[in-house]
Amino acid sequence: MIKKIALTVALVVGVSALEVGEVVKPITLTGANGSQVKDNSAWSSDSLKGRVSVIFYVDPDEKEANSKFSKLIEEQKFDKTEFVKVAIVNLAATWKPSFVIEKLLVSKQKELPENIYLKDKKSFFVKEWGLKDDASNVIILSREGKVLFSKSGAMSEEEIESSLVVLKKSIAERLK
Repeated sequence: MIKKIALTVALVVGVSALEVGEVVKPITLTGANGSQVKDNSAWSSDSLKGRVSVIFYVDPDEKEANSKFSKLIEEQKFDKTEFVKVAIVNLAATWKPSFVIEKLLVSKQKELPENIYLKDKKSFFVKEWGLKDDASNVIILSREGKVLFSKSGAMSEEEIESSLVVLKKSIAERLK
C-alpha cells in the first residue's frame, strides 16, 4: 500500500525515474535511435564526465515548460570547461514533422554552439534512463555522472532557485 501511494505521489508531482544520488547508466545515441545535431554523429553520455551538466530532455510540444530555467542558465555564463548544457529533443513524442524540428535544431546549434543538441528519434532516453515520455525532463549531473536533480514536468520557482544553487555550488567545487 505504501509503495502504491509513493508511486501515485511521484506521478502527480512529476518526479523522474532517475533518483538523486544515482549514477546514470552510460548510453550511446547512434544510428536509428538518433545523433548529434551539429554533424549527425553518435553521442555518448560518457562525454559529459568531467563537467557539471544540465540535460533538458524534451517533447517538442512541451518545449516551453522549463524555458525559464534554461534562460537563467544561459544568463549565468558558466565556464564551458566546467559546465555543459545538453538539449535532447524526443522526436518520437510529437506529431510535428521531424524535418521541421531538425531544421530548428540546426539553427539553435549555430546560435549556441557551446551547447550540445541531440535528436532522439525513438524515445531512446525514455527506454534507457526511464525518463518521462511526452514531457519536459530536467536532469543535473555531477562531473562523475551522479544525479543532483531530476524532474519531469515544469519546475516550480523554488525548484528553479534551488537548482541554480546546486549548479553554482557544483561548478565552484573544483574551482576552489
